[in-house]
Amino acid sequence: MANARFDVVALGELLIDFTQNGCSGQGNPLFEANPGGAPCNVLAMLTKLGRRCAFVGKVGQDLFGRQLAAAAGEAGICMDHLVFDPAVGTTLAFVQTLPGGDRDFSFYRSPGADMMLTENELPLGVIASSRIFHFGTLSMTHPGVRAATVKAIGCAKQGGALISFDPNLRPPLWASLAEAKAQIEYGLAHCDILKIADNELEFMTGETDFDKGAAILQQQYPGIRLLNVTAGAAGSHAYYKNLRVFVPACQKGGVIETTGAGDTFCACVLGFVLEHGLENLTEAKLSEMLRFANTAAYLVTTKKGAIRAMPTPAQVQECME
Repeated sequence: MANARFDVVALGELLIDFTQNGCSGQGNPLFEANPGGAPCNVLAMLTKLGRRCAFVGKVGQDLFGRQLAAAAGEAGICMDHLVFDPAVGTTLAFVQTLPGGDRDFSFYRSPGADMMLTENELPLGVIASSRIFHFGTLSMTHPGVRAATVKAIGCAKQGGALISFDPNLRPPLWASLAEAKAQIEYGLAHCDILKIADNELEFMTGETDFDKGAAILQQQYPGIRLLNVTAGAAGSHAYYKNLRVFVPACQKGGVIETTGAGDTFCACVLGFVLEHGLENLTEAKLSEMLRFANTAAYLVTTKKGAIRAMPTPAQVQECME
């Protein structure tokens, strides 16, 4: 697969999400080691949609790094360009699910292998030949991996790829929120497709009204051709040219935890763009896109973890019907 032309190449973090899974007989919390990391979660769903995907990133040369490489490979993602760091361990995240389904993260990443990726470790030919290049801001938190991300974005643009961006704001991983905002601004200025959560939209615009916040971003960053705002259990919005579409979330109960829901949504949007392009989208098509993406995201919340929890298109269709 190393020389294949991929539909989507994603760069960023690959880590272990430790999610609480009950208590031991002695009353101690038990944690399940779920493979995760937003960019790879996106690719895992895209492979379910029949897309050829490759991941670019770094893990530790340790037990967790091997587990992650195996899990992503089993999901059908090309891992030929995963780098193993012999000196720095794989990043770990402990995820506590709060009442209502939201999450609190504790990261072990000082440093973590994902932030040690360098420019000279990038597979530039693979990136340049991708149809879509996807990234988030966790690969922008530190200078070395930030430089690698910037170079990869430039390479993808030169090759004619669409650029997809998900801010995926995690405040504990930033030296300051001002730095986080500056790097999100960089992503907004360089992407064609944006998936942004409601709290991130407010963080960047000061607006709680989605229409007003989206209008600010569309005015400030005219290069964004498709802007999607996710609002958790409420649903999602799509902004395209002068169109604004809202589709309520799928709410059938059974939510366990929400890890990977936004990544699943993002993947479904990218799958839609690969199928339909970004020209002449209609309100009906955008509604179709959001309904499918909302339903897939819901199904992920009924399981633990993300990479191994992605639904098939048939399961999404069955749930929609």
